[in-house]
Amino acid sequence: MTQERTSLLPVWARTTARRPRTRHHHPLYATAEDAMEGEDADHRPSSSSPSGRSFLSGLCAAALRRKPLASRTAAAASSDGLVRQLGVLELVLIGIGASIGAGIFVITGTVARDAGPGVTISFALAGAACVLNALCYAELASRFPAVVGGAYLYTYAAFNELTAFLVFTQLMIDYHIGAASIARSLASYFIQFLELIPAVKGNVPSWIGHGEEFFGGVVSVNLLAPILLVVLTVILCRGVKESSTVNTFMTTLKIVIVIVVVFAGVFEVDASNWSPFMPNGFKAVVTGSTVVFFAYVGFDAVANSAEEAKRPQRDLPIGILGSLLVCVILYIAVCLVITGMVPYTLLGEDAPLAEAFAAKGLKFVTVLISIGAVAGLTTTLLVGLYVQSRLYLGLGRDGLLPSIFAKVHPTLHTPLHSQIWVGCVAAVLAGLFNVQALSHILSVGTLTGYSVVSACVITLRWSDKATNSRSLGSISIWQEGVLCLVTVAICGFVAGISYRFSYAIAFIVVAFLIAVVASFALQFRQVYVPVEAPRFSCPGVPLVPVLSVFFNMFLFAQLHVEAWYRFVILSLIAVGVYAGYGQYYSAPSTSDRSSVAYHGVPSEAP
Repeated sequence: MTQERTSLLPVWARTTARRPRTRHHHPLYATAEDAMEGEDADHRPSSSSPSGRSFLSGLCAAALRRKPLASRTAAAASSDGLVRQLGVLELVLIGIGASIGAGIFVITGTVARDAGPGVTISFALAGAACVLNALCYAELASRFPAVVGGAYLYTYAAFNELTAFLVFTQLMIDYHIGAASIARSLASYFIQFLELIPAVKGNVPSWIGHGEEFFGGVVSVNLLAPILLVVLTVILCRGVKESSTVNTFMTTLKIVIVIVVVFAGVFEVDASNWSPFMPNGFKAVVTGSTVVFFAYVGFDAVANSAEEAKRPQRDLPIGILGSLLVCVILYIAVCLVITGMVPYTLLGEDAPLAEAFAAKGLKFVTVLISIGAVAGLTTTLLVGLYVQSRLYLGLGRDGLLPSIFAKVHPTLHTPLHSQIWVGCVAAVLAGLFNVQALSHILSVGTLTGYSVVSACVITLRWSDKATNSRSLGSISIWQEGVLCLVTVAICGFVAGISYRFSYAIAFIVVAFLIAVVASFALQFRQVYVPVEAPRFSCPGVPLVPVLSVFFNMFLFAQLHVEAWYRFVILSLIAVGVYAGYGQYYSAPSTSDRSSVAYHGVPSEAP
């Protein structure tokens, strides 16, 4: 049983006994056992005089804690934990289900208004960046395959508690806003589908499905979107098997429909619509890639299914990479067809694919697209809500959020309270705000999370042998490596800013050269431990993760200014929440929590 807290002192200050430090530990441990052995000695301050510590010193000490992860734990899940019911096919379909929908049925028309037919390149650039990120995710999912948490978990293990909490908050806002945006689009498509019936057409009030604006467009009331969110939340609360069955059926349906639509559209393509291919220049294409980046977040959902996968160490990397590759192919094919059928200036922003075929008089294809859109957006929304609840579950277990989020229903085996909370937040946002206003601040959390995950691959590969190298001045080799990673990120951002605002090319060249120097330092100043079989290994470490970080931050610089404000303001709020709550209640290595959080990886034997 969890011991009742009797004070608001941080966990490290309430600990009465300390394990003696018998040997030197590197800041990042080569093995999980070393991490568990050295956690108290290396990452928690002495409690000899907790009352004498200032608030700031206590906050810093708590913020620098890292989560110890045992490589071997009990194989059986506890009775109040999640259940492993997802196979490799279900995981691939979860990734596809989270992606195909928003990109094809919603974002394509919006980005094409600025990028023109070059929206195809926007999807290709975002897909290329996501392939690099997916390789990093695949390695970490294989390394820590038994636990929910995704990017938050990896950051907690590789860096520190505060950084992990910041990553969570940025990702969660993306997921909440994304769920609300997709719910409104789903409601719009659903009404459009009903209006194919002559008796219904024109008789549905705008506030039911399309949204009716008030206060100058700041508020846009939509009744159907929250109702759809409630229905999906109920399905998710019933159990992962039920929700996976719904996702499998609807994802398969939409894949078949997308393929049929592509083949039908090929015969209606007019090559003259592709000229000019980039009417507003390549810069608009790059900016568009930051918007469509959100369409690829499906593989991140696969990583968050770790605790419910049957054979996570093998199936998670397959699910992550397989779903991403399928999405890239389908996105590019649809973009080429839709921009070839209709001039990009005539594409709608709410239902571009259906409107393109309607303009060609292909009524039957329009009906098919409406069905596929409803199925696609439903699965995207379903998986998005699923991922959010698992992230809340992870933070509830670690004490960074109230313990109610950590509760798993004893018979349904779902995080009931987390799932209901996620559904309620999305319902409020979807019922009161319009999609266009929300989309301007998307992709911030995704780009931030992916950058940090790529850095985690590098830091978790570092070996203790690096401590034998000569440090620079007063900083350690580990700190030097982190400094190099930060330098690469800053250089990527500076290069992106210089490109966006058309600064002198010299700024881009200098930023790139500095990033190259930092990359050489990471390559030759650090010692990397190879990944043991049968775990998936990201190729080209540290080059591939470094490229991922640089490109992600380059794209980050292309975001709308409102997105930057959101990043800064939300980060400050997150630090405040952590300072007022998280540092006092987090328990990264408390045994009673870890026994619930970490069910062992099942045997990989057939």
